[in-house]
Amino acid sequence: MLSRVFGLGRRSFDTLSEQEILALAISSEEDDARIYRAYADGLRQEFPQSAKIFDEMADEEDDHRAALIDMHRKRFGERIPLIRREHVRGYYERKPDWLVRPLGVDHVRRMAEEMERQAQRYYAEAAKRTMDAATRKLLGDLAAAEQSHEDLAHRLGLKHTPGDVREQEHQTERRQFILTYVQPGLAGLMDGSVSTLAPIFAAAFATHDTWQTFLVGLAASVGAGISMGFTEVASDDGRLSGRGSPIKRGLATGIMTTVGGLGHALPYLIPHFTTATAVAIAIVFVELWAIAWIQNRFMDTPFWRASFQVVLGGALVFAAGVLIGSG
Repeated sequence: MLSRVFGLGRRSFDTLSEQEILALAISSEEDDARIYRAYADGLRQEFPQSAKIFDEMADEEDDHRAALIDMHRKRFGERIPLIRREHVRGYYERKPDWLVRPLGVDHVRRMAEEMERQAQRYYAEAAKRTMDAATRKLLGDLAAAEQSHEDLAHRLGLKHTPGDVREQEHQTERRQFILTYVQPGLAGLMDGSVSTLAPIFAAAFATHDTWQTFLVGLAASVGAGISMGFTEVASDDGRLSGRGSPIKRGLATGIMTTVGGLGHALPYLIPHFTTATAVAIAIVFVELWAIAWIQNRFMDTPFWRASFQVVLGGALVFAAGVLIGSG
């Protein structure tokens, strides 16, 4: 474990032979082609035009790998040593595509640009350490090719994703983000902020005991979060509605429900009842205005209409809790 963390047992780049330099380049090009194809597969359903960009970039990496294998065959024969990125100290690493999901269009383009910059630096350094003229020329050409890949990505982007297509893809990505995270999270925040008002303030005004009120608020918030989360997961698997992963939606709903309830439960950790209640009421207003802002920002609901609906609903639930607790 320690050897993996500190790089012990890895080879230094300076100790690699020319055969190993070629072998490392071959395995790296193979890995990069696989990553580009994984990006393309991850984007294909929702962003088919951008997926074509990464398909073509993967084909480019295949061409580079073939040229490197031909050079290795001419100089060293058919047997290619097994050496990969993780065997060389200080060598750049690649994250598998499942670590960078969800695959947003702009995110994978930035990842691809960084991949090409890293590959270009490797070929430039490898060329300096090669004495064979043909190998040095090949590595230099590949360094130049990797450096031009940013232009290639740009050209492919113009070819496959002109302005109107790219705008459509951004709208699709934004819609998916809203359906998977914002909408379920907003529902949870509203439920946690509003539905827990009645039990928390009923307990507060019935007992005037801040600790007991906090326990009621904690139980109501956590219970509501678990219930809302499981309800969201069970209600829709996302296949027909296109709302995305039920696990992600369930987590967004459950977490935001709990956060919404805890917002006005935590002030009752303050031992003074009047102070705790005043702080809790202030937080309630902040939560309600935050909900109205999110509705306006992501759901295109007019701000004053959203404010009126949320504040009115919250006020009615708050009043119900106070009246029940004072009865």
